[in-house]
Amino acid sequence: MKRQRRRTLIQAIAALGQNAYLPGFFRGVIFQGKSKVLCVPGLNCYSCPGALGACPIGALQAALGQRRFPAYVLGTLVLFGVLLGRLVCGFLCPFGLLQDLLDRVPLPKLKVPKRLDKPLRYLKYAVLVLLVVLAFLLEEPAFCKYLCPAGLLEAGLPLTSLNPQLAGMRGPLFYIKLGVLLAIVLLSLTVFRPFCKYLCPLGAFYGLFNGAGLYRMAVAEEKCVRCGRCAAACPMAVDVVKTPNSPECIRCGKCIDTCPVNAISGGFRR
Repeated sequence: MKRQRRRTLIQAIAALGQNAYLPGFFRGVIFQGKSKVLCVPGLNCYSCPGALGACPIGALQAALGQRRFPAYVLGTLVLFGVLLGRLVCGFLCPFGLLQDLLDRVPLPKLKVPKRLDKPLRYLKYAVLVLLVVLAFLLEEPAFCKYLCPAGLLEAGLPLTSLNPQLAGMRGPLFYIKLGVLLAIVLLSLTVFRPFCKYLCPLGAFYGLFNGAGLYRMAVAEEKCVRCGRCAAACPMAVDVVKTPNSPECIRCGKCIDTCPVNAISGGFRR
């Protein structure tokens, strides 16, 4: 499982790299350097004390809330999508790393029935559409304000803990968001990456590029023995033999590790 240990290391480096302004965690202030205008690839809150860049979802909503066409943000998202697709989810997203670590807690795992799992997967696309519509109509970042668990974890909790003035501003919405975060954390102990599977609009967007992006999975049919081990091992419930570039695949590589005949590969392809 060297591949999985290497993936965890890359995830940790990516999370630390995106939140490398360490003084912010001691002072309870937000970094305001020039890099803040740049979007990072994963779900990483702009208001995190250590964040060096902006969350693409937050930046998208900010532009829409101001009735501006988000050309730069959309261009950045499309660039990440074309280059990496949901490889971003598997390797570069800090909130994805948190869910992966929670999944390793030795508790019984819950398998969501297919009849429930399949329709729930479409929720993230509904969230993607609604956040665009609501941000434009309400002129506020609805996803960040009402749903995003990463925002509270990375920004709300540390800032209100470190800054007494901000602590006094905690209201009902703060505790509603806290409930959402706790629900996702608890669910992540028994269900693999529930936020990524069912609610993340960023994963929904990147998934649209999985089949057409430069990074793709492939199965050598002449080698494949149809043993089904890859499908059984996939934490996102993808059958890589049938749909190697499913929008749900986060490119974690567990199918590659499991294949007894080395028929599965992932890489940049023309």
